[in-house]
Amino acid sequence: MTIQDELAATTEKLILPGQGILAADESHPTIAKRFAAIGVESTEDKRREYRSLILSAPGLGEFISGVILFEETLHQQSLDGVPIPKLLESQNIVPGIKVDKGKQPLINAPGDEITLGLDGLEDRLEIYKNAGARFAKWRNVFHISDTLPSRQAVEANAEVLARYAAICQSVGVVPIVEPEVLIDGDHTLERCADVSETVLREVFAALGRHRVQLECMILKPSMVTPGKDSPKASPEAVAEATLRVFRRVVPAAVPGINFLSGGQTPEEATLNLNAINSSGPQPWALSFSYGRALQEPAQKAWGGSLDNGAATQEAMLKRARLNGAARSGNYSVAMEE
Repeated sequence: MTIQDELAATTEKLILPGQGILAADESHPTIAKRFAAIGVESTEDKRREYRSLILSAPGLGEFISGVILFEETLHQQSLDGVPIPKLLESQNIVPGIKVDKGKQPLINAPGDEITLGLDGLEDRLEIYKNAGARFAKWRNVFHISDTLPSRQAVEANAEVLARYAAICQSVGVVPIVEPEVLIDGDHTLERCADVSETVLREVFAALGRHRVQLECMILKPSMVTPGKDSPKASPEAVAEATLRVFRRVVPAAVPGINFLSGGQTPEEATLNLNAINSSGPQPWALSFSYGRALQEPAQKAWGGSLDNGAATQEAMLKRARLNGAARSGNYSVAMEE
């Protein structure tokens, strides 16, 4: 199989109808915060226990097409002694891997940040691929204020995302390109739309410069929403603003757009995705790549105890099923019950 065939086959599996991507790639500091919220210490054994439980939920592959793993998890075995990538493949779920090395302040751009990890990326991807990963994820963030993001930050972050995507495709790994416009702040829906359009224009210009095959990548953007310190917008308003921006700047060649949840509650993320998919046919598959919005109920059900394994898996499967319905515009609030 050629690299091109590999890329096409993986992309096709990731955008199946009624399915989305689970982001289970929390770094050690992030998962420690999630566990602290339920009174659990983050140890390697506890991380393995929790992730093994949710990834082995019976029927998960009906609604989840791919899982983004943290590097630690990629090399771990499940509670039953099965390598995690093999566990996912047994459910017809594609294993993926987070490959960026986190962010730091962007020099000479106060308030802006840049993502690290391009050095040695090609060699790391070969290791991850040999371990079973078939796609990768890289996140850059864009802060919103009256003056942010700066032009410098927009261009620098877009360039990094494009270089990452090109490196992935060169070794047969499908890139998820994640330009996250952060929800932090009190900005309006209109301000978020303006920033999102500017960011996405620059990202696709950079992807073009680096000759990234748009047909073999997934875009993981933010929805267009007001800042979390502003009044919430209705799902219909979020859908209208989001699709208006995307129709202006996202090429139809991109096969799939898998939204991040970015600070939304599980219910909000599902409602907004459903509204987007209830807005008529679009050029792309519009789905989800949620982390906390898929996992939060499962983490609460687990509470750090293996005795709660069945309840943990039921909670995981429920949110996956509801978002699978929203992927097709078939979700209703009544289904929460």
